[in-house]
Amino acid sequence: MVRTVKDPETRKAEIILAARRLFQTRDYEKTTMQDVMDELGIAKGTIYYYFKSKEELLDAVIDQMSNEAYDKMEQVVKHGKGNALELIQQLIAAGNISDENPELLDHLHNPSNSGMHTTMLATAIKQTAPLYAQVIRQGVEEGLFNVDNPLETAEFLLTAVQFLLDTGIYQWTQDDLMRRSIAFPGVIETLVQAKPGSFQFLFQQGN
Repeated sequence: MVRTVKDPETRKAEIILAARRLFQTRDYEKTTMQDVMDELGIAKGTIYYYFKSKEELLDAVIDQMSNEAYDKMEQVVKHGKGNALELIQQLIAAGNISDENPELLDHLHNPSNSGMHTTMLATAIKQTAPLYAQVIRQGVEEGLFNVDNPLETAEFLLTAVQFLLDTGIYQWTQDDLMRRSIAFPGVIETLVQAKPGSFQFLFQQGN
């Protein structure tokens, strides 16, 4: 039988894709490195050449998910239609990875994974803030916002929303989350000096 030799990047991508599929369908905790090997029909030495542990493989899966979300968000900024408020709604939808990956995100919310989770949020904020800043600048040009520092404003808002509403970091009750969800649209409107009610869609999306 002829042995198929694949280039390293192709093989690595296959391993990540197989792991992601198994993590989503079988659950991360119940999936082993052997399961990934069996899925692809590869040897132990092959998978451990690329990933030293299941945790390292999970990091790669999360990176892939985040990069896919970023690519979608970038397309919104480049080709999206509508004013700044409409584009922000499109950005939020494009960056949402929770609907397609609920099991993985539940795993990240485990207190034992708080370090990985926090790093993932911080990386996402740093990566996406320039996209939101570009849309905020558009909003200023359209007369919807009045902001002197679009990038810093985007960084501040994303950090506040992402971290304060994340139950993997703060053990909020549903009442705590509701109170913050109701308050955030008004807080954002104040910061960007938008008309009252402009960001009410944020609360509606959260319910």
